Amino acid sequence: MKVTVNDSCIACGACESVCDVVFSVEDKAVVDEGAIAGNEDCVKEAADCCPVNAIEIA
Repeated sequence: MKVTVNDSCIACGACESVCDVVFSVEDKAVVDEGAIAGNEDCVKEAADCCPVNAIEIA
């Protein structure tokens, strides 16, 4: 699974609140790629809760 955060991110923190093991928010959300394996379900949930659809999963 490849996860990216596009430029529409507003740094609201929703992804971090759902899946803080993978996402952290500073100026915009940042993905810890090494933490994705084993946490795919919370990554998908974080993408679903993003209000601006900034999280892209491939």
